[in-house]
Amino acid sequence: MHETPAAEHASPERPATEQPTTEPPLAEPPAAEAPAPDAPAAAAAQEPTPEAPSTEHHPVPTPAEIAAPPAASTAPVVAAAASDPALWGRVADDGTVYVRTADGERPVGSYPDAGTDEALAYFGRKYDELAGQVLLLEQRVKSGGVAAKDAATTLTHLRESVTDANAVGDLASLLARLDAVEGLIDERRKRSEAARAKARAQAAVTKEKIVTEAEGLADSSDWKRSGDRLRELLEEWKKAPRLERKVDDALWKRFSHARTAFDKRRRVHFAELDEQRGEATAKKEKLIKKAEELSTSKEWGDTARAYRDLMAEWKAAGRARRDVEDSLWERFRAAQDVFFTARSEVFSARDADLAENLEKKRALVEEAEKLLPVTDLKSARAALRSIHERWEAVGHVPRGDRDSVEGRLKKVDDVVRQGEEAEWTRSNPEARARAEATVAQLRTSISNLEADAEKARAAGQDKKAADAESAAATRRTWLVEAEKTLTEFS
Repeated sequence: MHETPAAEHASPERPATEQPTTEPPLAEPPAAEAPAPDAPAAAAAQEPTPEAPSTEHHPVPTPAEIAAPPAASTAPVVAAAASDPALWGRVADDGTVYVRTADGERPVGSYPDAGTDEALAYFGRKYDELAGQVLLLEQRVKSGGVAAKDAATTLTHLRESVTDANAVGDLASLLARLDAVEGLIDERRKRSEAARAKARAQAAVTKEKIVTEAEGLADSSDWKRSGDRLRELLEEWKKAPRLERKVDDALWKRFSHARTAFDKRRRVHFAELDEQRGEATAKKEKLIKKAEELSTSKEWGDTARAYRDLMAEWKAAGRARRDVEDSLWERFRAAQDVFFTARSEVFSARDADLAENLEKKRALVEEAEKLLPVTDLKSARAALRSIHERWEAVGHVPRGDRDSVEGRLKKVDDVVRQGEEAEWTRSNPEARARAEATVAQLRTSISNLEADAEKARAAGQDKKAADAESAAATRRTWLVEAEKTLTEFS
C-alpha cells in the first residue's frame, strides 16, 4: 500500500519552509539521469523553497540509542541529505511517486494536489530521515557508544526500513553503508568476545593465585598477620570477576577449605593457650608465696640467688590470663622489694667502711690514664696488666662509686684493645689486598666512565654524557674513602 501524505487533507495554506541540509549526496546517480543544470538553475536550487506540509512523526529511537552516550564530537548531528530527488525518482501523471532502484522503479506513495517538485521533496525528506538514522548508527558504532547487541538490533530495524522505504533517494547506498556498519559490529563483537575471554583467563589466574596463597597460609601459626591476610584475600576474591560456574565453585571450595583449616587451628591454639594461662596463674601464685616467705631473710647472698631462681621460674611459667597478669606481677615484685630494700640498707652501711679501697682504686685509675695516648703498645699492655692485678687485690669499693671508677679504667682498656686491633688490621695481608683491589677497581671504573662521557658528548648524546659524569663523580667519592682505608695498612 503506497503512502499518501497527510497534506492531501490539509488546508491549502502552506506552513513555514524546511531548511534543506547541506551535506553532499550519498551517491551519484547515472549520468544519463542527472543532466547538469545550467548556472541559474543551480543557483536557484540552493534557495530554500516552500514545501507541502508534513504531519508524519519522526521515528522513535531505540532503547540502545537513548541509553548510548553522545559521540565524541559536541557538534550537532546533521543527517545526510539526498541529492536532487528528481535524480532518484519521478512523479507519474496520476500523482504516484516512484523511486529508482537497481531492480527498477517501484511506487512509494503519492502527493495529491501538489506539484512534481513538491511531491519529490516530500519523499526526499523521508530519505533524509533514514540517512540521518544510518549516520547516527555509524557514529555510535565507530565511537563505541552503543553495545554490539543493541547496535545489531538497530541495524536489523534500519535495514528493513530502508529496504521497503517509501522514500526517494539513493537507497542502495544506505544499504551499502549498513553492510559496512554490520562489518564494524561483527568486528567489535569479536573484539569484545576476545576481551571477555582474556578477562576470564586473567580472573582465573587471579583467583588461582588467591587460592594458592590461602592454602599456603592454612598451616601458618602467625595468627594475627595470616588472619589479616586471609581477610584481605577474601576481599580480593569478591572483587575478581566470576568464572564459569564449575571452575569458580572448585576454586571457591579450595579457598574456603584453606580458610576453614586456618580458623580451626587458630581456635584450637587459643583454647590451648587459655588452658596454659590457667596453669601459669596457678604456678605464679605458688612463686609469689615463696617470694613472700623469703622477703624477711637476712641471708643476703643465698636469698638473692633464690630470688634469681624464682624469677627464672616466673618467666618459664608463661603469661597468666590477661586480667590477672599485672596484679600477680605486682605482688611478686613487692615481695622482692622488701628483701632488696633491707639488703641495700645493710650494704650502704658497709660501703661507708670501703672509702679507703675507693681511694686506692682511684689512684690506680689515674696511673692507667697516664698511659694515654698510647705510644708504645707493648709497654702499655704490660703496665695495664700490672694495674689490673693490683686492682683485684684492693677489693670492694662503695656501691655508689663502683660504676664510676670501673668506667674510667674501662676507657683505658678500650683504647689499648683498639690499638691491638688496629695493629692486627695493619698486619693483615688479606685485608690489605682487598683494599688495593677496591682502589684499582674504582680507578678503572672512573677512567671508563670518563671515556664514555667523552664519546657520548662527541656523539651529541648530552644526557648519556651527563649520566656517565655523574656516575664517575660518585665513584671518585668512593675512591677517596678507599684510598684512605688503604693508607691505614702502610
